[in-house]
Amino acid sequence: MFTRNAILAAGLAACTAIPSISASAADVSLKVVGTWANLTNYQKHEGPFWAEKIGEASGGSIKGEIKPLTELGLKGFEIMRLLKLGVFDYAHGLPGYVASENAIFEGADLSTIAQDIETERKIADAYFPTLEKSFEEIYGAKLLQLYPFPSQTLWCATPVSGIEDLKGKKIRVYSTTLGDFVQGVGGESVTVSFGEVIPALEKGVVDCAITGTMSAYTAKWHQVATHAYTLRVGWGLAFGAMNLNKWNSLSADQQTTLTTELDALTEAMWAETATEDEVAVACLTGGKCEIGDAANMVLVEPSDADLKATEAVARDVILSRWAERCGADCADNWNKTVGPIVGLSAKK
Repeated sequence: MFTRNAILAAGLAACTAIPSISASAADVSLKVVGTWANLTNYQKHEGPFWAEKIGEASGGSIKGEIKPLTELGLKGFEIMRLLKLGVFDYAHGLPGYVASENAIFEGADLSTIAQDIETERKIADAYFPTLEKSFEEIYGAKLLQLYPFPSQTLWCATPVSGIEDLKGKKIRVYSTTLGDFVQGVGGESVTVSFGEVIPALEKGVVDCAITGTMSAYTAKWHQVATHAYTLRVGWGLAFGAMNLNKWNSLSADQQTTLTTELDALTEAMWAETATEDEVAVACLTGGKCEIGDAANMVLVEPSDADLKATEAVARDVILSRWAERCGADCADNWNKTVGPIVGLSAKK
């Protein structure tokens, strides 16, 4: 078992330990940190995969022990630093949470760029080699997965009928690119941890908050938020990455098995997420809800004018600011990989 105290102790030990690389085919046990315990990606995919599936698929050669970051008392921003130290062998997390260390990690989930999951999948596939190289160079990690959470939208405790109503509003964000969107539409971006959003909405610290559709439902944001504005401002793209020393210690057969099974897991996660928006929004806005009690939020869908305004913000603010943060070479790479998919260019 690994607890928060064990994580800290392991981190100190890892700072002085010299990792060993072995090519033996001995059974291996992997310490894994997952995402949020209350969400589908962990409950139906990450958790069962490491606790059961990989052991069965490998004939017991690979065993996993997984805990969600929420159970470990982690925020998510520290995940890759801990993986680099060897505290964890495998980590699930959000590139947006590590983008403060290098803006290149934002490139596959820049706010508002993808308004549907099919486009987001194309972006993730095109940008994977860029992230793969960056994970290895910056964190000593092997990137093995990119997969989405449901679309990130706006949940407001005050009436909103469209994008113009976001002007002057204080809006909770969790990444720089979301802050760029909020500021681009005339709002004020406010950083609030996920667990503090409900009291922040109650007290007027924020007027609206951004999170995924299913996250909003399971966290019961509808207890305080009244309007669901379903403009897609992101996808909460997630990664799965392995400590490179640990990866190199696996046998060739173990690497093949792990890669094959993780690829299948990734496909299942994309397929599941594609259905969750509709389910969650219906549950939040008084529609048919088979996963719990339906709420009665006001559903506000983006108009054609909203989408046109969003494109202008993406081009003139979001991409421009990101190119400034990431640099000319980084922006040029995005223009060659992602740009053709969405018909946009990142220019400083």
